[in-house]
Amino acid sequence: MAEFVIKLADERGRVQQQVHSAATAEELHHRFTQAGYYVYSVKPRGLTGSRKKAKLETFIIFNQQFLTLIRAGLPILGSLEMLAKSQKNAAFAGQLQNVAARVRTGESISAAFEAQGGFPVIYTTTLLAGERSGNLEEVLKRYLDFQRVSLTFTKKLKASLIYPMLLITLVFGLFIFLITFVVPRFATLYDQLGTQLPAMTTAMLALGQGAQHYALYVLPVLALIGFLIYRWTKTDAGSDRLDGVRIKLPLFGMIWLKYQVALFARTLSTLLSGGLPLVPSLETAARSIASRRIAKAVFSSVTSVREGKGLAQSLAGTKVFPSLSIEMIEVGESTGALPGMLNSVAEFFEEDVQTALTAAMSLIEPAILIIMGVVVVVILISLYLPIFSLGNASNFQR
Repeated sequence: MAEFVIKLADERGRVQQQVHSAATAEELHHRFTQAGYYVYSVKPRGLTGSRKKAKLETFIIFNQQFLTLIRAGLPILGSLEMLAKSQKNAAFAGQLQNVAARVRTGESISAAFEAQGGFPVIYTTTLLAGERSGNLEEVLKRYLDFQRVSLTFTKKLKASLIYPMLLITLVFGLFIFLITFVVPRFATLYDQLGTQLPAMTTAMLALGQGAQHYALYVLPVLALIGFLIYRWTKTDAGSDRLDGVRIKLPLFGMIWLKYQVALFARTLSTLLSGGLPLVPSLETAARSIASRRIAKAVFSSVTSVREGKGLAQSLAGTKVFPSLSIEMIEVGESTGALPGMLNSVAEFFEEDVQTALTAAMSLIEPAILIIMGVVVVVILISLYLPIFSLGNASNFQR
């Protein structure tokens, strides 16, 4: 039996995409056609790529509703089927329907969600911990608390970056406007006057004329270079090199490192609180963070933990984690309250990141304004310098 992704529409015209097992694609196509569905396509699952991920807000709302239904005493299968029908996103609804179909056949809920390929690793691992401990409600609640805190913190970070990015965009837009539109007008004027131009003005006019003539060639080349760099950063080597550069950046490197450490600590705390052993919790937490350097450090510490060393000692051996986080984790291990201490680590570093980012933005915003002012002044002086010279020469002749 092989797995196929089938795209179909029901009698109400709702388009769905589901994963089903069958001997052949033709057999699956015939099965759903006989059931009254209109089948668009049937493809082997390996050829369809990764599933589209649901938006985090939508996923959190689903889990909140799922938890409420389970607490009310509804069976897991019935809750999944009910929530799948209420989803507005067709792709997400199809995933939930497939999860329900798998659960109906006896598959565990964690395995059913993992088979979809579009859900976070920490989520499927949390479900697995809930199944093993027999306390699915509690682990789902912890996961929701984790996601709410993470989502709120991420939104704050993005909001604090909007104004600086807007300023940078305005600086580039103004520079492009002056170079490609204003400067060529002055070039035409000075050509008609036929006067001797200062070196500063000549250089600025040459820059403007070059930008006007070669922009159509330069822009596609820059776009291609940007695309190649983007693809390179998606490879293992490129992603690792990019993360290394990010961590070494002055000021922002430490902010990025602390943010990733906070995310790791909160993820590990959630998994341990759900009853998952330390080693699989570490492996899952490492796969859940964006920093490749920190993920590698966590994976390397797993070997030491398996050999019987403490978590703090193992993480300290990687020489990546801040010393304060190591000390706090060591206290948590010695007092037997590691999950709670990891939460404290996350809260401390999240607050530290927010404070540092606010301070950095308060310095960067005036710096951007100063740079923008300097650029405008240099361009205007270089353009009006010949006019000032002509005015002084005419006054001298009088």
